[in-house]
Amino acid sequence: MAGVFEGFAIIAFVIAVGYVVGRAGVGGPHTGYVLNRIAFFVTNPALLFTVLAKEDISVVFSGAGLATNLAAVGAAAVFLIASRVFFPRPAARTTIGVLASSYSNFNNIGIPVAAYVLGSASYVAPALLVQLIVFAPIALTTLDVTSRGRVSVRDILLNPVRNPMIIASVAGVVIAAIGWQLPKPVDSAFTLLGGAAVPLVLMAFGMSLHGAAPLRETDARAEVLLAAGLKNVLMPLLAYLIARFGLGIGGHELFVTVVLAALPAAQNVYNFAARYERGEIVARDAVLLTTVLSVPAIVVIALLLA
Repeated sequence: MAGVFEGFAIIAFVIAVGYVVGRAGVGGPHTGYVLNRIAFFVTNPALLFTVLAKEDISVVFSGAGLATNLAAVGAAAVFLIASRVFFPRPAARTTIGVLASSYSNFNNIGIPVAAYVLGSASYVAPALLVQLIVFAPIALTTLDVTSRGRVSVRDILLNPVRNPMIIASVAGVVIAAIGWQLPKPVDSAFTLLGGAAVPLVLMAFGMSLHGAAPLRETDARAEVLLAAGLKNVLMPLLAYLIARFGLGIGGHELFVTVVLAALPAAQNVYNFAARYERGEIVARDAVLLTTVLSVPAIVVIALLLA
C-alpha cells in the first residue's frame, strides 16, 4: 500500500512542476502542446515497445483488458440511454458524450499510473489496443455519418495503422511472442527515449491545468456531470463486477483492472470533438473533470484492493 501512495506522490509532484512551469510561461504558450506531440509520436511508443518486447506474453493478453473494455461498453450504453431520455442532443454531440464516459486516457495518464502505481506500463496495452483498433473506428464512423452525412472509409481503415502507439505495441508483442532479444544498442536507445515518456506527459498535463475552469457552460453541465460520474464511478464498479464474478479475476490483476477502468476520459475525445466541430465544450470539460476526479477514485480503489 505504501508503494501505491509513493507512486501517486511522484506523479503529483511532476504534475505540480508542470503547472508551475505553465503558470510561469516557461517555453511559451505552446509548450504543453509540443510536449504532448513529442510524447505521443516518440517517447510513449518507445516506452511501450521496450516494455512489451521484454514482457511475458501472458500479461499482455490478460483478462484485465477484457474486463476494462466490457465495462467501457456498459458505461457508454448507460450514457446513451440516459441522454436520450433526459437531455436529447444531436447524434454527433451524443457520441462525444458517450466517448467522454467510456474512452480512457491510457496514454497520457494510464502509462504513468501503470508504471508507478501498478508496477508495469505493459498493463495498459490490451485495453489500449482494443480502444484504438475497435472503439475509435466505430466512433469516427458515427461522427462521419451524423455530422458530415458520409463515411470516410479510408480514414477509418488507416487511422489505427497511423497511430504510433498501436505500431509500437504490436511490434513489442510480436518480439515478445517469438522470444527475440533486442540487440543491446537498440534496446538502450529505445529505453533512453522511453524514459522521457512519463515526465513529458505529466508535465504537459500539469501545464494544461493552468487557467482551466470546467462547468461554466450550463447547457453542457448535465452531460459533463453524467459522463464524469459514469467514467469515475460506474465504469470501475462494472470492471470490478465483471472481473471478479464474471472472469474470476482476483489479487493484483483485479486491482489493475479496476484502476484501468477508473482512468479519466482521454484527450482524444476532445480531438474528435474539435475535428468534427461537435460537442467541444462537453469533451473539454469532461476530460478535465474526470482527470481531476480520477485521483481520489484511484486512491479509494487502492485502499480497498491494493
